[in-house]
Amino acid sequence: MRPLTVDRLNELLLFSALVLLIAVAAVRLSSRSGLPSLLLYLGIGIALGQDGLGIPFDDAELTQVLGYTALIIILAEGGLTTRWSDIRPAVPSAAVLATAGVGISVAVTASAAHYLIGLDWQLALLMGAVVSSTDAAAVFSVLRRVRLPKRLSGVLEAESGFNDPPVIILVVTFATLDTVGPWYVISGQIALQLAIGLAVGLAVGKIGEFGLRQVALPAAGLYPIAVLTLTVLAYACGSMLQGSGFLAVYVAALVLGNARLPHRPATRGFAEALAWVAQIGLFVLLGMLVTPHLLWPDVLPAVVIGLALSLVARPLSVVLCTLPFRMPWREQALVSWAGLRGAVPIVLATIPMVNEVDGSDRIFNMVFVLVVVFTLLQGPTLPWLTRILGLHSRDESAMEIDIESAPLDRLRGHLLSVSIPQSSRMHGVEVAELRLPQASSVVLVVREGTSFVPEPTTALRRGDELLVVATDPVRDAVERRLLSVGRGGKLAGWLRGGGGSTAYRAPGRK
Repeated sequence: MRPLTVDRLNELLLFSALVLLIAVAAVRLSSRSGLPSLLLYLGIGIALGQDGLGIPFDDAELTQVLGYTALIIILAEGGLTTRWSDIRPAVPSAAVLATAGVGISVAVTASAAHYLIGLDWQLALLMGAVVSSTDAAAVFSVLRRVRLPKRLSGVLEAESGFNDPPVIILVVTFATLDTVGPWYVISGQIALQLAIGLAVGLAVGKIGEFGLRQVALPAAGLYPIAVLTLTVLAYACGSMLQGSGFLAVYVAALVLGNARLPHRPATRGFAEALAWVAQIGLFVLLGMLVTPHLLWPDVLPAVVIGLALSLVARPLSVVLCTLPFRMPWREQALVSWAGLRGAVPIVLATIPMVNEVDGSDRIFNMVFVLVVVFTLLQGPTLPWLTRILGLHSRDESAMEIDIESAPLDRLRGHLLSVSIPQSSRMHGVEVAELRLPQASSVVLVVREGTSFVPEPTTALRRGDELLVVATDPVRDAVERRLLSVGRGGKLAGWLRGGGGSTAYRAPGRK
């Protein structure tokens, strides 16, 4: 390996910047073509690799370490940007899919790999486990273009966040079959690791929420860093306690993302940007690791296993796991087809390579082919299937307003920045009709680039931005009231109660 000199560092920085610029351009191309962007990133990696520009890279262990790091960031972003209210009804069904569903999928896919392809049972089980995880990045890159009912998008979103930890545990277990006990021991280990990961994630999330609400950091940019650091801490604590660090990351991020923290929109934006960088780097790295001319012997076996997974294993697991929840067959069909694979299976395929399992190179090649082929098949056809099944959402419910909070430490108060989206029911509501609690006030409205101090009779409009000042004791009540009016309009609170005091105090009045 060449020593890291200043010139070498400059070359690496130039190379990284060029790759990121090309990848960002690929995002635009993918949005126009309808293809998941991960395929374009993989293509960039292949073009840079041994069969392209000839950059040699075959370090599976480094790929696994960097892949785990990227997955931590991707899972953290998924938790931080997920609204608990959207996925809460879907959590039971998603949890069953992420546990029992994974087991069914592994059993069926492994049987197909053993009896149809001729893999021995260890490789067959590894293959079944590696491809049984749906990938959050792949799912969301396609779902952004498909308007699904909230219950379905919630199931897919929660499942993609929950099923990585059980699959990772299974892959590690099958890669070291000679060091573990019977199946019931494996099941107990999985349950214990998931329980530890869940407990650690909840603990870190709640402690982090309490701490960030009590301490006013000197710069707004420190809040996103603090939140991301807490999610990494959750992974480290979960792993050190022999639990599922990945589940701890997702749960901690979910708690923090739904807490009323200062600069919450900025934190989500920072997490999304960092996750994009992680995804781009991860997919390019995986593309460089593969050697395309060695893939041809494994193309047909990969397609056979992919068909068994997509047409038998995944639908069977969905049908059996959603029976208790009485999911209609159309929704079952869509959830079955929307189980996209992405970077996670390819990263997991490096685990047997690092453990020097015989035949692991073939597993990696088949997983790579399967991910590429079936992402090309499933991704572009998902919007079409949604329309055919009549599941395209026509929900015109109000969009949640955006509230960003900045602490005013010396004044013992908070400055809330409120953005009113186009579909918010706050449109047409007069300032006095917000009925904010005492010790809070709307001090400024920004409308079409013009700022003015509102009167009690000022009617709010779509696209307005408000500045609201609230003292510490009423900040939470102010946020709840604003969110309530955004969802229900001026009658919010009258019909269901709550939402703050009915008194409004105009700026400057006592």
